[in-house]
Amino acid sequence: MRGFIDYAGRHIDYRASHSARTTLAISVHPDGSVEVVAPEGTSQRDIELRLHKRANWVLHQQRYFDQFRPRTPERKFVSGETHLYLGRQYRLKIEAGAEDRVRLVGGDFRASSKEDSSASRVAENLAGWYRRHADVKLARGFRHLTDRYSRHLLCEPTLSIRPMKRRWGSFSSNGRITLNVDLIRAPLPCIDYVIVHELAHSREPNHGRAFFELLGQLMPDWEIRKRTLERFLS
Repeated sequence: MRGFIDYAGRHIDYRASHSARTTLAISVHPDGSVEVVAPEGTSQRDIELRLHKRANWVLHQQRYFDQFRPRTPERKFVSGETHLYLGRQYRLKIEAGAEDRVRLVGGDFRASSKEDSSASRVAENLAGWYRRHADVKLARGFRHLTDRYSRHLLCEPTLSIRPMKRRWGSFSSNGRITLNVDLIRAPLPCIDYVIVHELAHSREPNHGRAFFELLGQLMPDWEIRKRTLERFLS
């Protein structure tokens, strides 16, 4: 059984199982995943009530393990560093030019600025390039997967693409799916995972057992794609 709770503005996913034990145990693993083993007959509501009580401890453990994970270095937007696009690393080359422009040439991002070649201007131009390509690539994937799984949907969702601080995607009660523009850095199978995850919410709004059963039906390898996404964009 899978689910999640929200606590202090944080989203805590968990996996729960039942056993013949007499007490409920909560474990946080080095990868940050949360596992609950509960006595037979314990309801999902009772599991989540206990998780709420231990949520501060869970977040503390996740922060502890988080410090040992590899981090993507902070981008400085100088020649020689690499930037992701659809899961592939491209080297940034800053050039003189007559206009603000970013091009993908072979294995390079080639960025030129008309007057100001500062890191902030390069970052702004590259962000614009990412946004334009996200609008095309994410929308194309959204249309394809919406058509493919239309018989599973309770409504015809609409799409919004914008920066998001804490999530890769969301589904609102009015049928709008929002995708994080930064997904354009991830491999296409990972982008498809996020879209299908949000499409499943049109049928199952909560992360309960029925949601994960539906997600597994639509995308049997979703867990592999999720882990890959986290590895690329951590």
